Amino acid sequence: MPSGSAKEEPHGIAAPVRHLTRRRGGDIDAGAMHGTQETAGTSVPSALLPAIPIIDIRAGGPPQHARQNASTARALRDACLGFFPRAAMPLVPLLDRLCRRWLDRSRSPYAAEIAEIAVALDFSGVWLLNASYQWGCTALACEENGLPWLARTLDWPFRGLGRNSELAQMRGASGDFFSVTWPGYVGVLTAMAPQRFAACINQAPMWRRKAQPWLRPYDFAANGLNVWACSGRMPPDQLLRLAFEVCADYRAARDMLERTPVARPVIYTLVGCVARERCVIERTETDFHTREAETSAANDWLPSRPGWEGRIGTRRFLVCSGAEAADSSRARREALAGWRGSFANGRFDWLRPPVLNPYTRLAVAMSPACGMLRAVGYDMAGGDLPEPVTQICEIECAPQQPAEGYQPALR
Repeated sequence: MPSGSAKEEPHGIAAPVRHLTRRRGGDIDAGAMHGTQETAGTSVPSALLPAIPIIDIRAGGPPQHARQNASTARALRDACLGFFPRAAMPLVPLLDRLCRRWLDRSRSPYAAEIAEIAVALDFSGVWLLNASYQWGCTALACEENGLPWLARTLDWPFRGLGRNSELAQMRGASGDFFSVTWPGYVGVLTAMAPQRFAACINQAPMWRRKAQPWLRPYDFAANGLNVWACSGRMPPDQLLRLAFEVCADYRAARDMLERTPVARPVIYTLVGCVARERCVIERTETDFHTREAETSAANDWLPSRPGWEGRIGTRRFLVCSGAEAADSSRARREALAGWRGSFANGRFDWLRPPVLNPYTRLAVAMSPACGMLRAVGYDMAGGDLPEPVTQICEIECAPQQPAEGYQPALR
């Protein structure tokens, strides 16, 4: 059941979660909120950075989130649409109507929520942005001390996504979960359900009809038209939210993510709570290939398949060769998979080039077995690579009695 309609349990609102700032070496300072966060060679005084808000929307879901943060939602809409040519702006209301028609025809269980958000925010672009898709990401499912961890970056060309990210506590029929999200957005890209599973989405490679780089816009548009022509298939990010709401464990989530028809190809990375519960699920609309070895992913299939091309950033969209696109995904995937340090220490020292790249907006490490999720926002700040624009946000959820769900623990 969508979290927006989930009934509130008697225990009420979760205890507040304190934002934690890490000093060099990984020590936690939950009180003084000082120290220095070092990431990928950049030293930023953490006391000058904003905290990532932790919000409880178990009763009202994303519509409540949007109503409470309308100004942030508008700023994000403007930042995302500002990436496109100014001449395209008058088309946004038309694109909104087309996206609404498509989502109504899809198996989206959240179309009513998007409609409610669009009315509450009262500006165009809500339907369009909920039907859009991320550009690229890198993810790794691994184990430390016998427990699964999932590390991921979210790479998008839009400014402000890292600075305006929020951590939402949500609820479904199978319990609570925490989603790294934004006001006005109903899907799930990165989330953790304590003592159940954690998962994230990477954009899948592009189906190419022509090999020439300058014809990528043609293939991009043709693929979009194919998505528009198909009905009855759920958007991948909304399927992931549904899995967090209704799946009781890793096995149930894996089965749902493997077998439910989706509107477009996608890559899911999934971890559970015990050793060997980790996989990468490579999805086309109606088929899947699941890897339980080499559980890292970027934006290409592993191995690459004929006719498919790894995603490439906007800066080289019209000039990068297919081989260079494949190399880009492979370099990010292998670099993250080759990291020999700890993901559990909370320092994010694994975030370095090529995993860190000009489009990186968010980095997350999470372990459902530990009930742990850490996130930090990134954005461009005048250099060649993004820098942290938020403090590290850390939650650790202590399991309570089954009827009471999970209570975020104060540290």
